[in-house]
Amino acid sequence: MSGPLLLRGGRPGVGASPADIAIRDGHIVAIGEAAGAQGESISLDGRIVLPGLWDRHVHAAQWALTASRIDLRAARSAQDAAHRLGAVPVTASVVRGIGFADATWPDRPHKSLLEAAAPGRAILAQSNDLHTAWFSPAALALIGLDHPTGVLRDGESYLAVAALPQPSAADADRSVLAAMAAAAARGVTGVVDFEYDDNVAAWARRAGSVALPVRVEASIPAPLLDAAIGRGLRAGSDIDCTAGRAVVGPVKAFGDGSLNTRTAWCYNPYTSGEAGHAGGPDATPAELRRLVGTAAAHGLTCAIHAIGDRAMSAALDAFEAAAAPGRIEHAQLVAIDDLPRLWRPGLVLGVQPAHQPDDRDVADRFWAGATDRAYAYRTMLTAGATIEFGSDAPVAPLDPWDGIAAAVHRSDDHRPPWHPEQALRLDVALAASSRGRTGIAVGDVADLAILDVETLGSTPTALRATPVWATLLAGSFTHRTPA
Repeated sequence: MSGPLLLRGGRPGVGASPADIAIRDGHIVAIGEAAGAQGESISLDGRIVLPGLWDRHVHAAQWALTASRIDLRAARSAQDAAHRLGAVPVTASVVRGIGFADATWPDRPHKSLLEAAAPGRAILAQSNDLHTAWFSPAALALIGLDHPTGVLRDGESYLAVAALPQPSAADADRSVLAAMAAAAARGVTGVVDFEYDDNVAAWARRAGSVALPVRVEASIPAPLLDAAIGRGLRAGSDIDCTAGRAVVGPVKAFGDGSLNTRTAWCYNPYTSGEAGHAGGPDATPAELRRLVGTAAAHGLTCAIHAIGDRAMSAALDAFEAAAAPGRIEHAQLVAIDDLPRLWRPGLVLGVQPAHQPDDRDVADRFWAGATDRAYAYRTMLTAGATIEFGSDAPVAPLDPWDGIAAAVHRSDDHRPPWHPEQALRLDVALAASSRGRTGIAVGDVADLAILDVETLGSTPTALRATPVWATLLAGSFTHRTPA
């Protein structure tokens, strides 16, 4: 832990007047007249000081590897994506792409397209929502899988991707820690890691080698629940015995698929594509109830992935049946009848505002007539819900300002805001990015983001580009702009 620190002349919140902020033993001990504090003194010159930001839904290892993958967000067809993947020089045993959105393509992905673009080459492309994996014949052969199309969805895709050759633990750890340091440079002081892996073991290993640049809640994939119970893991318990920055997070279960794959479980059929198709459950309602109940009986909480409105209902049923706290991740479509159920002690909706501008075209096509209750953050808050922001990185960048701007402005391009009635005030969006903290106060742990501005930008572009001057974790700098 660092020594005493005096931050002179910072603004403790958006619109606040400058004040001194004294930090000792990792906590804020005075705000205002703090000139008598001992230790290092730093002038902030009117910069804004906020509670440290959290990304409440990341896939840390996948995000860390994104820079080495082919960006397919601009691909306008399966043929186009295959051409892009086939044109890159071979530098690895598997060519990997990420970010395609096939829901609006005029053609369909197929392994034959990848084979034609690059005969004999092992290629994997993952969709922007990570729920579709598109394999070439050579990539399928690497994992011993004979598949008719090479296009795998949801749970089948997760297992297939995990079976491909992976970087060594040491290489993966270096990449992940570098990605977390980059997150700290954007004001991030904590993440919840929902990687499909033994995250508790991975973060214990990382924390054993360095002081983590962010706090981490390491989730437990549902298939590992029995093993976690056998290891005596409990929600919130330390897995980092040196600095206490990593703890056991929630048990992650999938209630359905995703909108882009058309596997989100909905009450009404999708309004384009296969007639009568409304998606379906990944885990049955009975399975979710058993999972939540078992976890709660052993001191663990659950986070249920639910994107469609019927999956949301099933997740709410599971938490109510167990009388247990927990999280619903994504909550992209909510049934009107379920709105009153969103207010319940201990229930958190983990939402990703940056998905809304990314998904607006797909939602307009497949959820036509229901988009007034899609990504409906203001409606949820009015109903009494507690919401927390995440990115779902690598689905969206691990940058909280991207999500904050999307929540406030409901657009990320030249088009008018999509359902502007669901836009949030800036102060509400900031609190949702700070685990509900609405400002800094004496007694708080000194997890802080110091912005290199005296006021925040009023346009989507300016808000997304908010410069972060420094980030502190328990009073220690994890990022500081060079003088």
